[in-house]
Amino acid sequence: MARASLREDIVNAAVEQFHMFGFTAAGVKDITDAAGAPKGSFYNHFESKEALAVIALERYGATRGLAALGDTSVPPLARLRWHFEALRDENLAYGFSRGCLIGDLATEIADHSEVVRKAVQDSMQQWCDALSGTIAEAQQAGEVTKALEADTIARFVLSAWEGALVSARSDKSAKSFEAFFTVVFGVVLR
Repeated sequence: MARASLREDIVNAAVEQFHMFGFTAAGVKDITDAAGAPKGSFYNHFESKEALAVIALERYGATRGLAALGDTSVPPLARLRWHFEALRDENLAYGFSRGCLIGDLATEIADHSEVVRKAVQDSMQQWCDALSGTIAEAQQAGEVTKALEADTIARFVLSAWEGALVSARSDKSAKSFEAFFTVVFGVVLR
């Protein structure tokens, strides 16, 4: 079997290393070691660690299940619940040791790197847009109030989710997830 490209190996390793340890703690050597690549090959493929972080964010974003939010064969609120349940289950499987790479990079490095800040902003906007579209469908179906714009609700729900992740990690408990589902699906998305 042919080996995947070295560049792809480095990107995959970077997603994993950044997600496990954060941007600062995941050094170029850690990433290349995890990829089974010589450290010197890093700069053949990437201008900088920040440039790699941008690609890692794109790759990570592709695993967030945003396309499924647009599956109109499933009722919109069911899609939203499934989306967040899948993310919760992923976090539980990691034993509360990881959050969301997008949120992690937003809090760790976005204030210090304009290129990473912009990539985080783009990632959050794509996610917010996917949520907003699904919420708008639920509003049209009469399942969610039209008292607020779908974009406003989506941004609130996404912010609540990111906060729930931080809280769940800090107390190593699913209590924050339970609160998220109770308030978001029992109150906000009514």
